[in-house]
Amino acid sequence: MEIGVRPELCEANGVCAGLAPAVFELDEDEQLHIHRPIPDESVERVTKAVQLCPKGALFIAGNEPEI
Repeated sequence: MEIGVRPELCEANGVCAGLAPAVFELDEDEQLHIHRPIPDESVERVTKAVQLCPKGALFIAGNEPEI
């Protein structure tokens, strides 16, 4: 599983980091970091984080949003 982020949409709400802290991390400057590779045991949580991102900034590779 490959996850991407559109930084121009990310507002550092932290929903993703709350759902999958082993994968998503917000630094002190509120920049999102995605730890790779995504562990198999985190796939369900990561998928939920993508679905629940309030700004739609996250996407699963192959399902990139239109610009």
